[in-house]
Amino acid sequence: MSTPSLQVRDNIELDETEERIFTLLLKMIHQCNLKTELRVAGGWVRDKLLGQECKDIDIALENMTGKDFAENVQKYMTSVGEKSQEIAVIGSNPKQSKHLETARMRIFGLWIDFVNLRCEEYSDNSRIPSDQKFGTPEQDAMRRDLTINSLFYNVSTKSVEDWTNRGIDDLKSGIIVTPLPPMETLLEDPLRGLRAIRICAKRDGFILDEGLKEAAASDEVRAAFATKISRERIGAEIDLMICGSHPARAMKDICYLKWFWDVFSLQPQCEPPSEGCDKACVAYLDCVCSLVPVIGRTTFDDEQRRLSYYAAMFLPLGKNMYRDKKGKVFPVVNYIFRYSLKQKVSDAESVMKIHYAFEKFLPLLPHFGSNGGDVQQAEDDLGIGEYVDDVSVTSKESKLRVLTGFLLREVKDFWRVALLMCCAQDPLDKNFTLKDRRAFFRRVERAIVDDLGLDKVWDVKPLLDGNAIIKHLQLKSGGPVVSKWQRKVLAWQLAHPSGTAGECIEWMMETHSSNYN
Repeated sequence: MSTPSLQVRDNIELDETEERIFTLLLKMIHQCNLKTELRVAGGWVRDKLLGQECKDIDIALENMTGKDFAENVQKYMTSVGEKSQEIAVIGSNPKQSKHLETARMRIFGLWIDFVNLRCEEYSDNSRIPSDQKFGTPEQDAMRRDLTINSLFYNVSTKSVEDWTNRGIDDLKSGIIVTPLPPMETLLEDPLRGLRAIRICAKRDGFILDEGLKEAAASDEVRAAFATKISRERIGAEIDLMICGSHPARAMKDICYLKWFWDVFSLQPQCEPPSEGCDKACVAYLDCVCSLVPVIGRTTFDDEQRRLSYYAAMFLPLGKNMYRDKKGKVFPVVNYIFRYSLKQKVSDAESVMKIHYAFEKFLPLLPHFGSNGGDVQQAEDDLGIGEYVDDVSVTSKESKLRVLTGFLLREVKDFWRVALLMCCAQDPLDKNFTLKDRRAFFRRVERAIVDDLGLDKVWDVKPLLDGNAIIKHLQLKSGGPVVSKWQRKVLAWQLAHPSGTAGECIEWMMETHSSNYN
């Protein structure tokens, strides 16, 4: 399949900070009489040629290790009165396809990675390099993941170098392909398959090479992926995809290559997902990714968008459970975040909270339609039926305000994300168009914010605190009784938004007296 030609610049234009960094490094080389050539490698060159900004600068060195060069930079900066930063050294780990030691330091506000050009030799029965030594630019370029990432920017000559003789052409045509045969490249570091997918999904016009897809889907590469790559590296790549321009497109490719359950691996004792669950996960993500722009990206902040994409993708797994080593039962989503992707515990908790809010929101949705609905199911699902009864709520609007208010006070700022999940139900239903889903979202949002006045209801201070309840009901101490009354008071306050503390006390004492008698 042919692709439209991408607009690729002839030269790289440096911004002020980049110019300042490169000038300092060249002066340091001259001052210290270092016989090395500086080349910026990888994604920075690719993105700059496409007219995109990139702050990820990797500098490849001809005949020095990254650590040695960074130490020279550090000393030079101190000598010329510039503020020097600490050097972080990231060690190699060949067993997990991290073959080179990298030195990282901050220069003029940007993180710069220094690493030497490499040339690797392998034994016949191993994909772990048996020998590593300094390489030429051509040798290093051929060992990189993709031709479009094998381009160098020579800092001295201010020119782009294409040692594979196809990097520029592949960039213009949007072909994501490896410099060496794809099987060889992927077996050396299987994470390159994920990186290829991420870069392919980064912008319109990129497509994966057919040979690369065939190699990635092979049993040999999938087996290497499962054993050679750390879960931290996998999680980092997935998060970059989720935060990227086209997360659904990236997950579709992962699904197409049959990598979905290799990436989002489940505990061995976990009940296997239903057939087609991976495709359902991608369909939900695709629906939400399509919904967010038509609803309005400003409706959600960056973190809410990120978590909403994860929540949508794992919605079909929301009710799947697993047991930990102590026999405790947890949602499978918790396992995926904490063990398969090695991401923050708070991410798992937030996504599980969104799934919880989604389940609780569902029975409320009919009340926001033109025909309303039976509130009993919503009361039962939220577990607040007795509080609604004690408040003697009669009007539909008051009941809806109580039910919705309780829910929003639990999920807080994530209520719009939970509503977004509701709008993504039946993602393959073509009769429920994006326009319909957007209209439904806006109708419910307006009802909650404007009609019911519940926006930020979780910040509303209760009319009566625990001490006031103990005092007016003449209770001996706190405990479950006071906690129960606090929920009753909250229900009354939600049902009577203009009510005063005095009116609430009067109602509470009358209700308590009648219940007691």
